[in-house]
Amino acid sequence: MRLNHVANRIAAEHFERVVELFRSELGFVLLRRTERAVWLRQPGSNVDLQFSRSDTTTRDTDKLRSQVSFLSETPEAELLVLARWLQDRGLAASVGAYSDREFYLDAPAALVDFVIEAMRPELAEYDVTV
Repeated sequence: MRLNHVANRIAAEHFERVVELFRSELGFVLLRRTERAVWLRQPGSNVDLQFSRSDTTTRDTDKLRSQVSFLSETPEAELLVLARWLQDRGLAASVGAYSDREFYLDAPAALVDFVIEAMRPELAEYDVTV
């Protein structure tokens, strides 16, 4: 088997707004859309994201351990830009930190089971060849 995509849930009432964030601010391309889900890919990547509409009204209390993660030389600054984008569109969003090199964006009303993480590139430098 070969990894194809990872799926996460977005609150139905904020679904289109979060999809637009990934498309307009992070450059993702829409691959497929159904009534309940979208599949997105960032050019140059080989793993897709599937976002599904969720009607849940409760959020996973441990969702900080589940991320859609990005590499960035300026992770906190870039997440603050995304948080501001969401706030400008009426969605509460905040940026927190796991460390001085790893940060996360949460939009609690929208992101059901994950946060958006950004970390410094050196954290993804593994001493493994694949």
